[in-house]
Amino acid sequence: MIRITRRILLTAGLPVLVGLAGTGRTAPSEVVLYKNPWCGCCEGWARHMEAAGFTVRRENVEDLAPVKRMAGVPAPLEACHTALVDGYVVEGHVPAAAVRRLLEARPDALGIAAPGMPPGSPGMPAPEPATYTVYLFRTGGVSPFARFRGTVPLD
Repeated sequence: MIRITRRILLTAGLPVLVGLAGTGRTAPSEVVLYKNPWCGCCEGWARHMEAAGFTVRRENVEDLAPVKRMAGVPAPLEACHTALVDGYVVEGHVPAAAVRRLLEARPDALGIAAPGMPPGSPGMPAPEPATYTVYLFRTGGVSPFARFRGTVPLD
């Protein structure tokens, strides 16, 4: 079990938020996933990302609140896990397609989020997938980034 401190985040991934932003990189080297060690849906999201070609390093933490605060995730956008990938925060059950779009566009933002736990999103199996919005967030605000039904993009 890893206890998250500002020092660990600064050495494990948050410099990536500054160092790679705007470099034009589109191929992620690694997704660093901060999750509760007992969360099955987080593991499902990790497998979804791996199936899409991402490398996922899992960091098990019992209290994700400090991770979310240090990463700048707005409280209304919080979900069950937080990931860092190539200069951005990915909060919650965001489909790999949205992460790829983010990495290709490289907007001036902190990251993207799928708030809560949308049914049918990656890691959240459901008989009928929900339609939900993935939001882009930056220091000054939040805006819609993409819409999905399950893992299928609607925009």
